[in-house]
Amino acid sequence: MTESTLKDQPLAADTFARLPQGFTALVTGAGGGIGRAMLEELLAHERCGRVLAVSRDVSRLPAHPALASLQADLTTDEGMARLADWLREQLDDTGQEENKEKENKEKEKHEENEPRPGQPPALTLNTMGLLHEEAFEQHAALWPEKRLEDLDMAALTRLHQVNAFVPALLLGMLAPRLRRRTPLIFASLSARVGSISDNRSGGWYAYRASKASHNMLLKTAAIEIARRNPEAVLVALHPGTTDTGLSAPFQARVPEHKLFTPGYVARRLLRVAGELSPEDSGGFRDWAGEPIDW
Repeated sequence: MTESTLKDQPLAADTFARLPQGFTALVTGAGGGIGRAMLEELLAHERCGRVLAVSRDVSRLPAHPALASLQADLTTDEGMARLADWLREQLDDTGQEENKEKENKEKEKHEENEPRPGQPPALTLNTMGLLHEEAFEQHAALWPEKRLEDLDMAALTRLHQVNAFVPALLLGMLAPRLRRRTPLIFASLSARVGSISDNRSGGWYAYRASKASHNMLLKTAAIEIARRNPEAVLVALHPGTTDTGLSAPFQARVPEHKLFTPGYVARRLLRVAGELSPEDSGGFRDWAGEPIDW
């Protein structure tokens, strides 16, 4: 299916029916094309009460009373530490009296020596991704490989760091919060080229491998999280070819009807994620909601 067969429509009021009214969403990579489009859709949705946005450059983000932003590079230990501190501030230090009784009851359920989990974001969207990169700081320029001789340790490491390791570390950071038996969604952008069974053209070694690694890490995490919180949904999402900086150098051969706008992709992916049930957790879906083989 393409954009011509799945017409673009606004998000329905019941898109996130499983999540509580006024839920909090966390968006990482919020300054990118898809991330920002998702941010804008969430801020306009009647069920979403607050959006927490993380980006290396928050100057790109819109001004909105329901938006809180953090400027941080999540590929660094410092950036991850800043995110952890910020989430404690945003999610735990609410000062609302209505939460105190619930928190006390939750505390009593845990063993004395076990850390009490804080509030989880009901919806987490990881939109970070890297395919190519100009040289900056200590990083050399990156470009998709066409042959084995092009393989480079630094490139392999860098793409795995951004595309696979950061989403896994984000899940690890959130894991104590995910123990709560409450509906929640963790969706992370993957790519169809990360499917091993769908690889028929070769090339793009580091990007393919990093997305395959992303998928394995998310699938493994979904199994563990299901034991902690049976109401959680973890899913890898393929956005299709989207008109962003990531795909810009490769758009010449893409048919016009298969090059999607960030807004269209954001609405499609949010709709897909919002309609999944816990039985779907650990899956790999495309922008049309169709399963993708690993």
